[in-house]
Amino acid sequence: MRDDATNTSPRVLLVDDDRELLELLNDYLTREGFNVDTASDGNTGVSAALSGRHDIVVLDVMMPEVNGIQALGMIRAQSKLPILMLTAKGDDTDRIMGLELGADDYVPKPCTPRELCARLRAILNRSGTQGGSQSVKQSQPIAVGELKMWPTQRRVESEGKPLELTSSEYNLLELLVRHAGTPVSKETLSLEGLGRPLGRYERSIDVHISSIRRKLPALSDGRSMIQTVIRKGYQLVVE
Repeated sequence: MRDDATNTSPRVLLVDDDRELLELLNDYLTREGFNVDTASDGNTGVSAALSGRHDIVVLDVMMPEVNGIQALGMIRAQSKLPILMLTAKGDDTDRIMGLELGADDYVPKPCTPRELCARLRAILNRSGTQGGSQSVKQSQPIAVGELKMWPTQRRVESEGKPLELTSSEYNLLELLVRHAGTPVSKETLSLEGLGRPLGRYERSIDVHISSIRRKLPALSDGRSMIQTVIRKGYQLVVE
């Protein structure tokens, strides 16, 4: 997270080798109240993303030398900073690979500045970077068995050990914890966890859940804590 705490406007880093697009998005997001920095190649983007000056990164997949997928992996190795990927329209391979490596969400290109702005605000609101004060109730941990979450700090522990989650993974797990023992539909997970309706044939939720499952310990009988409930969604199992 950025270290310029005196400035409350969200700071976004745009990484794309299309300089005309960078200028267009820069102008639009600036008018919408964002502080914007840009980088036109993957190496520069990674260095800027790891500087601690930004609240969120927009990372294009198609870049020469260090592409967006490679840059994402380099950032995720050191940071949980929210990352939104720009992917080619209809390219499911890049989308799934990006999500598996820890991207919080994606927007297919070409996209409108308005759509990108809305998606950025949704991620920032759900990551706690902007969007109002937390309630007193949220300051207390919520727990299911050995799994504990502190919403105001966006901190998770499993069996007393910290659990490293991306912003979107945290949002989805919190929804499952708050509804433990009850199935939560993919539509609800997408709308409340990612801030957008679930698209037709969309696999984002499945990929995020798969990643969360790998990070959670197994139940005493060897099953995953998160179970698939056919035609109903996903459910956090209560032992």
